[in-house]
Amino acid sequence: MSQDVYRLIGPRGNEMELPVHRGTTGPDVIDVARLYGEKGVFTYDPGFVSTGSCKSDITFIDGEEGVLMYRGYPVEQLAAKSSFIEVCYLLLRGSLPTQSELDEFETTIRRHTMLNEGMLNFFKGFRYDAHPMAQLSAVVGSMSAYYHDEMDASNPEHRDIFAHRILAKLPTIAAAAYKLNIGQPFMYPRNDLNYSENLLHMLFAVPAEPYEINEVAAEALDLLFILHADHEQNCSTSTVRMAGSSGANPYSAIAAGISALWGPAHGGANEAVLAMLREIGDVSQISKYIDKAKDKKDPFRLMGFGHRVYKNFDPRATIIREMCYKVLEALDPEDKPLFELALELEQVALKDDYFKEKNLYPNVDFYSGIIYRALGIPRSMFTVMFALGRSVGWVAHWREMISDPHGKIARPRQLYVGEGKRDYVEIGDR
Repeated sequence: MSQDVYRLIGPRGNEMELPVHRGTTGPDVIDVARLYGEKGVFTYDPGFVSTGSCKSDITFIDGEEGVLMYRGYPVEQLAAKSSFIEVCYLLLRGSLPTQSELDEFETTIRRHTMLNEGMLNFFKGFRYDAHPMAQLSAVVGSMSAYYHDEMDASNPEHRDIFAHRILAKLPTIAAAAYKLNIGQPFMYPRNDLNYSENLLHMLFAVPAEPYEINEVAAEALDLLFILHADHEQNCSTSTVRMAGSSGANPYSAIAAGISALWGPAHGGANEAVLAMLREIGDVSQISKYIDKAKDKKDPFRLMGFGHRVYKNFDPRATIIREMCYKVLEALDPEDKPLFELALELEQVALKDDYFKEKNLYPNVDFYSGIIYRALGIPRSMFTVMFALGRSVGWVAHWREMISDPHGKIARPRQLYVGEGKRDYVEIGDR
């Protein structure tokens, strides 16, 4: 990483040289750490849209060119040739594994999928209709009460154990939350199944009869998990880093990330896609709703189109689009009119000059919601599925943050716009 300087000229003509850091690729970063100490001013950047919060070597995004890379590997290559478990190894360890390394890593994950029976009893305390994300956040947070002997963040072995536990047990927790909602018995994990197959088994199998796993469904889930595995310093990942920077136990940090992901502006976007499709209702109404989306005075918005980071086509959407067609063809879902509506809406928007000029292309949320629905996964579980994929990214960033010898507790500043100093007035004189 090379370095230059940026000369800042203040309102009174006073100058200050600020270091400029250059990474492997992407925009340069101006280091403003000395700005307050030497000049007595803060920077102001609502939403942190122009602020680099950390140095990271995990994921790179170029929103203008539609590029997403994990540890330098284009996501297109990983989606075509890799598996989610191999991508997990890559994100956590920094390089692709050999066959023996991958086998050992996958075996570790498979053999730690079971939950402590006390954790299963925890689910009995929830209402039958508790949202799965509420359950997920609560149960993950409770893991610190079961594994408190191995939470020393300064111990590399403990960090590895934590990473393996989260990856292995999160699908079991997610499936248990779903089973609670539908009133079915919890299904124990099976060590003979891979990650996505095991999740499908725990979600849809019942004790009374054998369950046959659909390989297209398992393939689609694995692909979605790869595409959701990490996305740089997004809201939930930044939340994990911020919570972890205080020295809080890692399970609490992941639980905080889950809660951030639950927000409709973040992980809930694919739920909003299905709600939008139901509102449109029929193919004959598409033109009407396209016009509504173009009308700035109309509150209706096309959900699943455009992206805050990508100003070009979302590279993940390009990949998942073909899988979406494959799933719909292989599974022949019951509510086929809904999917025909979605695909027709996609075609109309892709050809419309208004959406092309504004780069409002379908994003990964548009297709992921359709796939989850086709697999029989209810809307309430969509964000949970997102969390399963993103969990490895959260863990990788937590490990990177906690291992940084220059790391500090996160403490943003503010622009105060409240009352100036005033004296207390006795209650009888007010």
